[in-house]
Order: sequence, then structure tokens, then C-alpha cells
Amino acid sequence: MDGFINLKKLPDWTSHDCVAKVRRILNMKKVGHGGTLDPAAVGVLPIAIGKATRLLQYLPAGKAYRAVMRLGVETTTDDLEGETIYSEPVPNLTIEQIQAAIPEFIGDIVQTPPMYSAIQVNGQRLYKLARAGEVIEVPTRQVNIQSIDILNWTPGDFPEVEVQIACGGGTYIRSIARDLGVKLGTRGVLAFLERNASCGFQLAESITLEELAAQQQAGIFMPISPARGLAHMPSATLMNPDLIKFWGQGKRLPLNQLALTPVDLELSGYIKVIGEESCIGIGEIQQIEGEHLLVPQTVLL
Repeated sequence: MDGFINLKKLPDWTSHDCVAKVRRILNMKKVGHGGTLDPAAVGVLPIAIGKATRLLQYLPAGKAYRAVMRLGVETTTDDLEGETIYSEPVPNLTIEQIQAAIPEFIGDIVQTPPMYSAIQVNGQRLYKLARAGEVIEVPTRQVNIQSIDILNWTPGDFPEVEVQIACGGGTYIRSIARDLGVKLGTRGVLAFLERNASCGFQLAESITLEELAAQQQAGIFMPISPARGLAHMPSATLMNPDLIKFWGQGKRLPLNQLALTPVDLELSGYIKVIGEESCIGIGEIQQIEGEHLLVPQTVLL
């Protein structure tokens, strides 16, 4: 049983908790996830099972979030889970000020992740260093944010703005909330986070752990096939058993012997390989000694 699960993570579960629970429900050892989601957050957590765990790196990187940001407050974790270290009412803050500030957070921007985050510095998770009281300079990273759309504005002493964000992988929404507050001359924290799209999976099609367990108990659970999970990638279909055998042996295959989709495929980059109607790996198109070849990168046979 190899494939993906579009899991809907509920509050108070870590991504690691979800992986462990899926292992127990399906009685499988090979289970992984496609991007950490904070314990307080809800929404899409892509899960891979079986051989598909080797395909997680090839899933599309785009993510989308619905977030509520509270202004006038700062915490140690940049969300409501941490200790409050600043609180000052900002009743005069307006939606027009928010609209004017948001464009500076769109595009390729440099972002400092929260101190309480899962990234590693010198082999240690930042949140573990923070809990130990160590003061560490958090390395910045460049991230891409395609859009930030305002959904709702709630004025008051500690006003809240609800936004929809489309971004690339590695983006911290908590950092956007924090930095937006600073940009407005105050502070900001993330009050609510829902990931409504990740790695090509949509929240509307996700299932909870409880629903997964019920499907498995009823004998009707079927994972999302690797080919469907990698639908964004072009494909090469191996037309006969010999080619499938050669692929399984890790041999390079001439492109002119394969059925390519789309037919006008650009002759470079990664491509999913289909054999006997299922995905059997990932190859990379390379030009070697004047010939275009499909070079195995991940073989699932």
C-alpha cells in the first residue's frame, strides 16, 4: 500500500503525533509527512505511506493559509501559545494602514523564523534551544509570498486582521504576523492558522485521523496514488516489460523509446515514470554524449 493521504490535522496534535497515529492505524512503519504544521494550527498535512515516502521531495512546494493576526501583542513564540512579553492597546489602528503595509510582504522577501520553530541550528532544533534558555541568533531565509488578501478586519484595542496567504515552502506565517506588527509601529502575533492547501492537496478533500481509522476498519481505505499526487509533473510511460525491467535495474533509458506526456515536453528536469499504469519512480532528463536519456533518480520497483 503505497501513496499519499490528504490528512486534516486538528488542534493540539504535532505533525510527528499524526505520523505516529497513521502508523498505528495502518500498521505500517514507512510513514512520513510533507511539511511541519504547528501543534495549534489546523489543516492540510500531506502524509506519505510505503514507498511513496521517497516521493515527498517531489511534491509541489506551494502552500496556502487562512490566518488571523492580532495586533498590539507580542509573545515568546509569535503566537498565542507563548508567554506574553508585550501588550499595548492600539485602538486607532485602521484597515487602511494594514492595506498599505501588506505589499511589502509580497514577493521574494527575507524572513527570520520564530525562535520557537523546528529548523535546526548546529544540529539542534531551535525550539529545544529556546526551551533550554539559550540565546541563539536565528538565521534568516529567503521565502516567496505570492499573495496576501484581507478577508476580515476586527477593530478594537487589540484589532485582528484575517488574511488568505499563498506562499512557497519554508514560509513562517507567525513571522509575517510579528513583522507586520512591527511595520505598523506595534507588535503582532498569530491568533489562528489553517493551512487550506499544501503540496497540491486541498483542505476540502482532506480526512481526519478518525475518518482514516473508520475507513481502514471498514476495509475501504485507499491512499492517493503516487501518480495522482505527482499530477503536476510530466510523465514518461514505459511501453514494454523490458523497459520496466531496465528501469528497475537503474539503467538509463533513451527518450525516443518512451511515451512522453506532454508530447512537446521540454527536454530537461524531473519526470515521473509510469509502468503498468502505476508510478514506478522519478527520473531526470539529461543530455549525455548528444543523446537525451532518462536517468533514474528514485526507483520504486
